[in-house]
Amino acid sequence: MAGPGEAPDAVDRPARARVARYAGLVGAVLLTVAGWLGGALPDAPATTPAGIWRGPHGPVLLGCWLAGTVLLVGAWWALRRGAPSTRWAYLTAGLWLLPLLAAPPVGSRDVYSYACQGWSWAHGVDPYRVGVAAAGCPWTDAVAPIWRDTPAPYGPFFVLLAGLAVTVGGGLVGAVVLLRLLAVAGVLLAALCLPGLARAAGVPARRAAWLALACPLVAGHLVGGPHNDALLLGLLLCGLLVLVRRPGGPWALVVAGLLLGLAVTVKAVAVVVLPFAALAAVRGRYPWRALLRDAGWLGGGVVAAVLVTSLVTGLGFGWVGGLARSGDSEQWTSPPTAVGFVVDYAGALVGREPHAVPLVRLVALLVLAVLLAALWWWAWSALRRLNEVRQPAAARHRVILLGAGLALAATVLLAPVFHPWYATWPLAVLAVATVPVARTVWFALPCAVVSFLALPDGTNLARFTKAPGALAMTVLLLALVGWAVRRARRA
Repeated sequence: MAGPGEAPDAVDRPARARVARYAGLVGAVLLTVAGWLGGALPDAPATTPAGIWRGPHGPVLLGCWLAGTVLLVGAWWALRRGAPSTRWAYLTAGLWLLPLLAAPPVGSRDVYSYACQGWSWAHGVDPYRVGVAAAGCPWTDAVAPIWRDTPAPYGPFFVLLAGLAVTVGGGLVGAVVLLRLLAVAGVLLAALCLPGLARAAGVPARRAAWLALACPLVAGHLVGGPHNDALLLGLLLCGLLVLVRRPGGPWALVVAGLLLGLAVTVKAVAVVVLPFAALAAVRGRYPWRALLRDAGWLGGGVVAAVLVTSLVTGLGFGWVGGLARSGDSEQWTSPPTAVGFVVDYAGALVGREPHAVPLVRLVALLVLAVLLAALWWWAWSALRRLNEVRQPAAARHRVILLGAGLALAATVLLAPVFHPWYATWPLAVLAVATVPVARTVWFALPCAVVSFLALPDGTNLARFTKAPGALAMTVLLLALVGWAVRRARRA
């Protein structure tokens, strides 16, 4: 039987499901092989795609990585309508993660930045004031050159966890192993929360679990990386689950606030979800007085988490200033950056140097602020209308989760910098908020495409396709804006 909101043929045939399961497993094994042949190992020098090809095992290395990514993406996409069951989705996603637990870091060198920032804090150096090179981290050579002199952009809770990983691990290898286990814990926490959120919103759990957990970005980057985005998502989804399933009383709101506050102190991007979490805190009618009262309890939990982690680590609020340097990387995968590049190219044709990237990024952030406010007002108005016609709770939960997912998607699109694993932020929330199968394509397809942007040693292909990538991104952005304007006029 098809689940709510699905076509009768949404349940894929068992044969297709079996092929997808084992094709993805082979893909995960190939990514692991590629990692050992030339992953982001500590002593691996920075190189280019051509340098990788000419290096030891070059053709085999790139062949394994490409074939593994194709198999993972293809297997995930083949069952995008939903796995045969929620249990089957969990077992398959877990099966795909197993080989990568034994791989070195792949697709990114960020884990070495985490380790060095944890080392800095553990040795009494404020990672929000100096980069890891100036702090004297013994593993600085393993960090990507662009991040060696920049302060940490992560919150105090994650710096604390990274410091503990370094202290307990006793060295770089031990720290990396513990940081990967931390990422796995984040994925497991997200997996624990997905069915409850999906049921609360009336979305088939087997589809939500498949889209969010079997996505190639989870295996290849959140765990293979490993990246702290996994912990961010686990805490974020857990906080939202407490809100939509809470038994009542202010203490549930405080607990949800604590979880969401910890998510903010891992990565500050979680802050865009808080206004929608405030809507989920309200029960019954939606007068302003109820919003202020219930959101007050939720906000108290958030503030408590931020204050406690900032004070316990002794770092205060220096982490807020560290966010300003996260945009040091300029790549066309960020739409505002791509538009800035194109303006600069056009200026160069007439003998000028506009240096438009900072200005376009600033404009994009202003647009983002307006868009986030509009999304919140839409959600607030929709909830009040639903309350008047006495719609079931699932409809209200869908509005809240959809608003939060769209806020994360807008943040990803308009932020100054984009990395492939950022796409998992909106994916995880939109997977539990979208009922029609056809509407999952618009956020699942970009995840499939960006899975091909990174090479096993952490080389980002966007660095070597700057001009054509910027032009293509700008054309795509203009096409999307034109489509949106036409839709608005028809409406």
